[in-house]
Amino acid sequence: MTVCVTGATGFIGGHLARLYSDRGEVVRATYRSDKRLDRLASLDVEPVRADVLDRAAMRRAMRGCDLVFHTAGMVGATPVDRVWRVNALAPRLAVEAAAAEGVSRVVLTGSVAGIGPVAPGEIGDEEQVYRGGPLNLTYADTKHEGEAEGLAAGARLGVDVVSVNPSYVLGPPVDPAFRGETSTRTIANYLRGRLPAVVDGEVDIVDVRDVAAGHAAAAEHGRAGERYVLGGHGIRWVELLERVASLSEVHHPLLVIPPELAGAARLAEQLGLPGLISAEALVLMGQNWRYSSAKARRELRFRARSLDSTLRDTIAWCRDLQRSGSLLDPPSPLSLAAGGVQIAHRARLLSGLKLAERWSGRQLISGG
Repeated sequence: MTVCVTGATGFIGGHLARLYSDRGEVVRATYRSDKRLDRLASLDVEPVRADVLDRAAMRRAMRGCDLVFHTAGMVGATPVDRVWRVNALAPRLAVEAAAAEGVSRVVLTGSVAGIGPVAPGEIGDEEQVYRGGPLNLTYADTKHEGEAEGLAAGARLGVDVVSVNPSYVLGPPVDPAFRGETSTRTIANYLRGRLPAVVDGEVDIVDVRDVAAGHAAAAEHGRAGERYVLGGHGIRWVELLERVASLSEVHHPLLVIPPELAGAARLAEQLGLPGLISAEALVLMGQNWRYSSAKARRELRFRARSLDSTLRDTIAWCRDLQRSGSLLDPPSPLSLAAGGVQIAHRARLLSGLKLAERWSGRQLISGG
């Protein structure tokens, strides 16, 4: 069998390419930049240069393939035009290219962000109505649009299209020398003392290796036109980082920002005021992203390893990077803010937050 993996130099795509390569299948791995190609150096794959927005290049990459995994995408909100084209348009182009080359099955990599944030206190699933629109979240909106376009193209062209929707993905990359994706940088920043605060939202954590296995299961058992959540462990962000602190024995103070205040960052951004990170990132972190994977467990036999196992492996990889000097960065506004929080904590200047916690009934500081 010949398998095409778009975005194979990415986090999920790299693990998927390794999974099929280890199975002895022919893996055609698309890439856009030569700078990223060395991430696949350890794998027995056929690299094919192809921009996911280039229809002719995508057809050449898929020619003679039996199965396509479209994992390519952008995690973030800028530049807005590029994010919309890659996340919202490219899935349709991938399905159209597959149809033109006679590929009968395509697995799309979506995201729970594309299904939308869950109402407070609830657990989402594949059937919920998208509620992200009023939040004006570029990443979520583009993933939602891209999945819809890809599934519609499959129905129109007679291609079996299955969508998988991972939650927040952690774990080591295929290339251990790689500094990591957006998701794993949160853990690395905490371990290095470069994370000053966390928004008190809720997240679902899943291991990248389990996500790759879930993609393969979707290719084999998934029903055409359906989506499957690939999640693992629902947890508050602050609880997650407290768990990282316990497992790593690295303890740094963190301010805990109420989700309602994350929206103020967007107003400040609109007024042109500087911020430590994008307002969209704060709003995303402040939502409830707890999701059930019951459908994937039932139909795909999907299983997620323990949270501690994923965190231990992520921590060990981050520490290896630290020891090699690969994480040496110049000071940034985020790291300077984290240093300020640590100084204030040692000087007992944050003790008032503990009093405020008792008054408000909300956690406002963690660790230290």
